[in-house]
Amino acid sequence: MWITRYAVKNSPFTLVIFLMIVVVGMNTLVSMPRAEDPEMNAPIYPIVAVYPGTSPEDMENLVVDPIEKRVTELDDIKRVYSTIKDGVAVIRVDALYGVDVDRKHQELVQEINALRAELPADIHSIDVQKATPSSVNVLQVALVSENAPRRVLKEQAERLQEELEAVPMLKKVEVNGIPYATVRIDLQLEKLARLNIPLDQVIGAVQSEMANIPGGSVDAGSKTLNVKTSGSYLDAADIARTVVATADGRNTLLRDVARVTDTYQEDRHITRLNGHRSVVVNAAMKSDMNISEAQARYAPILTRFKAQLPQNVALEEHFDQAQAVNYRLGVLGRDFLIAIGLVLLTLLPLGNRASLVVMISIPLSLAMGVVMLNAMGFSLNQLSIVGMVVALGLLVDDSIVVVENIERWLREGKKPLDAVLGAVKEIGVAVIGCTVTLCIAFMPLALMPEASGEFIRSLPLAVILAVVSSMFVSLTIVPFLSIRLLKPHHDAEGNFFLRGLKRGIHATYAPLLERSLHNPRTTLLVALAIFIGSLGLMKAIGFSLFPASEKPQFMVNVVAPLQSNLARTDSLARLVEHELAQRPEVQYYTTNVGKGNPQVYYNVQPENERTDFAQVFVQLQPKTGTRTKLRVIDELRNTFAQVPGAQIEVKDFEQGPPQLAPVEVRIFGEDLDTLRRISAQVAAMLKEMPGSLYVEDPMANLKSDLRVRIDRDKASMLGIATVDIDRTVRLAVAGLGMGTFNDPQGVEREVVITVPKGQRADLHVFDDLYVTSRSGASIPLRQVADLQLEASPQTIKHLGKRRYVSVSSFVQQGFLVDDALNATIKAMDAMRLPAGYTYTMGGEIETRQDSFGGFGTIILATIFLFIAVLVLEFGTFKSTLIVLSVIPLGIVGAVIALWMTGNSLSFVAIVGLIALAGIEVKNTILLVDFTNQLRSEGRTLEEAIREAGEMRFLPIVLTSLTAIGGLLPIAYSTNPLISPLAIVLIGGLISSTVLSRLVTPVVYKLIPPRV
Repeated sequence: MWITRYAVKNSPFTLVIFLMIVVVGMNTLVSMPRAEDPEMNAPIYPIVAVYPGTSPEDMENLVVDPIEKRVTELDDIKRVYSTIKDGVAVIRVDALYGVDVDRKHQELVQEINALRAELPADIHSIDVQKATPSSVNVLQVALVSENAPRRVLKEQAERLQEELEAVPMLKKVEVNGIPYATVRIDLQLEKLARLNIPLDQVIGAVQSEMANIPGGSVDAGSKTLNVKTSGSYLDAADIARTVVATADGRNTLLRDVARVTDTYQEDRHITRLNGHRSVVVNAAMKSDMNISEAQARYAPILTRFKAQLPQNVALEEHFDQAQAVNYRLGVLGRDFLIAIGLVLLTLLPLGNRASLVVMISIPLSLAMGVVMLNAMGFSLNQLSIVGMVVALGLLVDDSIVVVENIERWLREGKKPLDAVLGAVKEIGVAVIGCTVTLCIAFMPLALMPEASGEFIRSLPLAVILAVVSSMFVSLTIVPFLSIRLLKPHHDAEGNFFLRGLKRGIHATYAPLLERSLHNPRTTLLVALAIFIGSLGLMKAIGFSLFPASEKPQFMVNVVAPLQSNLARTDSLARLVEHELAQRPEVQYYTTNVGKGNPQVYYNVQPENERTDFAQVFVQLQPKTGTRTKLRVIDELRNTFAQVPGAQIEVKDFEQGPPQLAPVEVRIFGEDLDTLRRISAQVAAMLKEMPGSLYVEDPMANLKSDLRVRIDRDKASMLGIATVDIDRTVRLAVAGLGMGTFNDPQGVEREVVITVPKGQRADLHVFDDLYVTSRSGASIPLRQVADLQLEASPQTIKHLGKRRYVSVSSFVQQGFLVDDALNATIKAMDAMRLPAGYTYTMGGEIETRQDSFGGFGTIILATIFLFIAVLVLEFGTFKSTLIVLSVIPLGIVGAVIALWMTGNSLSFVAIVGLIALAGIEVKNTILLVDFTNQLRSEGRTLEEAIREAGEMRFLPIVLTSLTAIGGLLPIAYSTNPLISPLAIVLIGGLISSTVLSRLVTPVVYKLIPPRV
């Protein structure tokens, strides 16, 4: 081939290119971004609307419906989910994949800003967010102390926050577990009533004094001087001196009618580490950064900071994702070295010099692949590295085939230059065809749509780029090296290993091939029976989309009885802590009461503030295996199932796109009572289903609210506006925020006006409340309003502007998700729903549809590309059909391997099956192409089949063995995300290598192509 001849004839140029690839590849490997998982820049936009004190139904009518109407009118919107609770609504907008993520975010911001005037004026906030790929925290450290004052913990946490914010790779450095510092003004409303001072007057006085109005600048001779005015408040004593009224020449100060104190907001989020009082500092990493380099920057900061802490405060680095990434990359690096060692063993029959040529091609091919992968914007993560390890077993195929053919020509007595050029010319087209078909096999994975495609894409691209690089190396540098390293053989039969392998092939394979050629139809029937039998195993192994994570981490969610206060929820969280403390496998457990743990896993979103919710992030000892983790989870589930009056859920981290639960039934309808009745029936059905776990019906219980029922006629007659009543109630219960100021130490403090009470309001706050009328008179609240209990839904959900309720359940270990889904669909189809009420399946069903939606078109295009390349190479449809006949034979071994290892047919296993097709076809092309060549040289059909079968069996066996050797470390790993891929490829390679070497010659004999 011209490229080979050019590389050989211009050896200095080839040597320079060789060295450039090595140097650039090493530099890229060191400098390219590193992360645990691929970055997923999903077009998902949560719109968070906060309207304190508003019921879910009012929130739905006043805020959510207008926003949904405006958003759904935009282009490229896929789905709009809404979750509406007391005072807060989250409208999640999912745009179509492929849109400009930043531009769509700006468009949504503009639309919501334009809509703002049509929404209630007193909405606290509307925030249009963007699901950024770098929102996951990579670092969590805790400042632990049982006796340090809050002020000390807060100062130290904020000091650490400032130091970590100086690290350029980090972002979103936040402190959790310490409420904001406030100045609380407890108004004595009865005293205000006696003094006839309206509430508005007090609020206005405080707000006016908080204003900080710059004075501007003046000229003084040749200089310009800035004029500083009084500024805002300095401290609580300063606020207490505020004049709120003047009468009869006497000023009434705020301290005369209120108690002003420095304090903190009420506890809404309690954090502990291993059961000890703590404050947690979290940090995320910016996009396209190297987490190992980031750790090198923040680790010295933590060490230095720890040494400067007071004696009664300890710093615990309990979560550092960089350690996990470095460990995982180290394990994959070890697997890579093991794979190279196994590949080297399989090359022994080629001889030392030939093996050296092939081994040199490995780092060259990988270096080129890494450079191109980095240029395309991908990081070095677990999937891209797995892609490289998978490629390791494949990229040597081209070099092995080329070197083995050159060796064969040398053994026949050809001169080195003639042997190199002749051998490459003989198989060059086949090598290119093999590479193209292998790339086409991985192409559907690289083109997969939606989040699954974005998650997996770096793996197939790593394989494709490495294999293309391998083809280039095998046609240029391998021939260049072969001329200088390979020597003519003294023994035409090769070395000891090669002679032994040839004898073994001749003694075993030749008789079997002879028998198969004499009984072609029987051979095909036996192969067909084996294939059909293997398909029967598919039902037994089942299907699951993504496996659980292998990380030694999981979450414990504590759901207290509905509307439990923080103290009750905290007591349940301490019960969980007590149980975790007894287990030696547990290293750290981080407790969050009243809120979810900050995000530490890419598809687990933190829970918003809820007094009846707590979450414990559990980390086992670093090298805990998957089996041990699953055993601990099962034991904890059994223990916590016995706790009365609460739901304590132990949930493992799952791979893939986020989903509520594997089994999710969505019931659509308008009437909330009817939805509640149907959801109860569905929940009862799921609880009776074998293997169901954590059945959740969000409408099972109604929430009790306290309604302030205003007598509007009486209020109107007394000249009292309803807004004044509402404001007075909010002042008593939650307090009215007046704004913020900075004290002399630079600490930002919020000023809150409320009434005398404990840290949290109780029913007594409604005693002695007064409302100011338009005439200035103070009227007791009880004269114009009374309190009534009323039931209301906890949450209202929308999908596509329609109300729905979602009933979900998880599936216990040992049960197939497919069986649970099929049983659920069958039961729902049999259930009679009222007119106007329908159901759809969410959960894994929806994720599968999203993951594989449009995938059929890609597969069809791939099949036709496969056929087109083969037809272009061979020129006949018969040769193409012979090559494609090998694909079912690989499925046999793949399914059996999954069944033997206890793995299901997961998304990753399907990835392996698709890749397997390309690998099988690659080996068969060599056999069919060589058979065609022998026939064109004058051999009879049977002679060509037998000779090609024996002569091509050696390189095919070698390439299969090297692929299996490269994949064995991955198959043996405990990572359930990547091990099924290797298991499928190994099983398929074994079965296709054994069966196709008999079936392909038989098919060739039955339908011999034209040559």
